[in-house]
Amino acid sequence: MKKSYLLFAAITTSLYLLSCEHDAVFGLDKQLAETLDKTALGDSHEWYILPSGEHLSEIPNQDPNNPITDAKVALGKMLFFETGIGLQPNKAVSKETYSCASCHVPERSYTAGRFQGVADGALGFGTTGELRFKNPHYTGDQVDAQGARPLPSLNLAYVRNALWAGTFGAHAENVGTESAWHQDTLVEINFKGFEGLESNNMRALVVHRQVMNKAVADSLGYTEMFDAAFPEYPESERYTLQTTAFAIAAYFRTILTNQAPFQLWLKGEESAMTEEQKRGALLFFGKAGCVNCHNSPSLNNTKFFALGVNNLYQSGFEVFRTGPEDKRNLGRGGFTGRAEDMHKFKVPQLYNLKDVGFYFHGSSKRSLREVVEYFNAGIPENPLVPKAQISGAFHPLNLSAKEVDQLVDFLENGLYDPNILRYKPETTMSGNCFPNNDAQSRADMRCQ
Repeated sequence: MKKSYLLFAAITTSLYLLSCEHDAVFGLDKQLAETLDKTALGDSHEWYILPSGEHLSEIPNQDPNNPITDAKVALGKMLFFETGIGLQPNKAVSKETYSCASCHVPERSYTAGRFQGVADGALGFGTTGELRFKNPHYTGDQVDAQGARPLPSLNLAYVRNALWAGTFGAHAENVGTESAWHQDTLVEINFKGFEGLESNNMRALVVHRQVMNKAVADSLGYTEMFDAAFPEYPESERYTLQTTAFAIAAYFRTILTNQAPFQLWLKGEESAMTEEQKRGALLFFGKAGCVNCHNSPSLNNTKFFALGVNNLYQSGFEVFRTGPEDKRNLGRGGFTGRAEDMHKFKVPQLYNLKDVGFYFHGSSKRSLREVVEYFNAGIPENPLVPKAQISGAFHPLNLSAKEVDQLVDFLENGLYDPNILRYKPETTMSGNCFPNNDAQSRADMRCQ
């Protein structure tokens, strides 16, 4: 009788504890939903749901000059990875060896896989771009290197003005900056009235030494794809850098991290995130105040802020074509010339960042934990950034070690779409290796 009673008591206690645990988790879901309802700029927490991609018309911020179509996306998906259009390298030895994806590797969440992206003038790949190095036939000022860490080509449907300084695009934050467009022949493209992705892509194809015309389209096998994507263009204008840029912009807008656990949770799958990730999300949208700057479905922002982080040339790495005199180190101010914009940089999206390996525009942090600890401490690291420019939102957060762990877990795993390679093509029309096609990269990738 006593044993039966003890067994009954043990079972009752277990059921009670399980019930309490269920109620606690259910209460956590409810608390998170209520918190998101307050921070969302839409009607409810569902405002944070990214488009499914099943209906192209649902994707926001499309350029009226370049509505997304399946044919454009298919073409852009190929051209972004196509080394065959790398036809104007600084040295003939690098012809057809690089692509747009040289600096935006899908396996590294469409970033360079290293602290600085280098396309023309580099060799090698490693496993995910980390072993790319300068071609010894090039001097440092001859390579095609970026002055800041490449931003991920993810969730770009929520980007109106491209680059860390928001330089490209005629609309959104660039309204009123027209005087700055005259200062650079490449920036004058903004006068065409395009959105940031279209304008930046047109500029990038030139800067990154790529070519498209009817002869190139014919030789690589893209003519029919251009015909399907741009039938309204006369043939004399159909196979150009502009249509190439437009196709890649259409492709960009479809790359959406809508399978991340947080996205699944938003759509009703409460078990998609762990309890720790949910607590991290509560911190993100609550106590830590991350949402004050990162508030959109992609958790980016169209505004610019100074956080006092180091620039790329201050990172300690060997970098090319940037240094103390590079105006890109001034961020938004380097573009607009306005004193109030100096040292301010774009607020980037936050999905699929755990494997990137380099963070902030100057690659000064090597993990998301370091990023969170930097924000938690609230102490600027770059003495060249005046204190008056530092954002008022950058201050000590007073998070405990446990809370730091939870916030990092949410950023690393709750916002991680594990199936991002679905946006990578299996091959390109040329049949070349990609994202790079030099001998060392081919050996690294076992692509011959």
